[in-house]
Amino acid sequence: MGKPGLTLVSNLLKQYLQKYSVDLCIANGENCTEGKGISEKDAKTLFELGVHVITTGNHLWDRWESKSLLAKEKHILRPLNYPRENPGNGFILYDLKEKGRVGVLNLQGRTYMQTIDDPFKAADWAVSKIANDTKVIFIDMHAEASAEKMALAWHLDGRVSALVGTHTHVPTADARILTGGTAFITDVGMTGPYDSVIGMKKDIAVKRFLMQTPYKFEMAEHDVHLCAVFVQVDAETGKALKIEQVVFPSFI
Repeated sequence: MGKPGLTLVSNLLKQYLQKYSVDLCIANGENCTEGKGISEKDAKTLFELGVHVITTGNHLWDRWESKSLLAKEKHILRPLNYPRENPGNGFILYDLKEKGRVGVLNLQGRTYMQTIDDPFKAADWAVSKIANDTKVIFIDMHAEASAEKMALAWHLDGRVSALVGTHTHVPTADARILTGGTAFITDVGMTGPYDSVIGMKKDIAVKRFLMQTPYKFEMAEHDVHLCAVFVQVDAETGKALKIEQVVFPSFI
């Protein structure tokens, strides 16, 4: 989330990649540049830090240059279930050489959001395609409603390795492995300033609710936290073995 989040990632990511011996790092970058969308410069920074695939969501489209970036950078995804005429890809098979391939799929919910294509049907189609090449499949489900994220996770349980929710910026405390072997968390949470209202300066957010009129978005700066999950997967079966929530510094 903006410069505060990117700065913290720059300071911490490499040590977490080493600590967990990470083979594939995925980051949602839809709010990376000034809180709205992602620039080519910031995407390059994330890749240089060790991120392999960048997923996004609805705020990607708030920055016009994101469209040209999607068209030329295959490792930046946009939700698959947007109309196909939009630039970019909704999933990718990432080649880890001798460790095999990993499918990464980006979806977006419809409840309280844009009425785009059905993420459940889009997921069924994409998972069936990806499964021809790998059993290790990771999904970023970018959605407002907790129930929609949970429902999709249960719908895909046993068919994907992990489904991680994004969008609400608030980390949930329900990281677990479902009965079929799919790792799940309703929302991984925001990496950014928590002395805020989901990243926005508090006084501006309060005015929006009090006045019910637009106020210019301004990024907050303080009490910055990194939120992530570590997922361990059996490469042969595609089943999750472990999911661990990472929050630094801890809120407790």
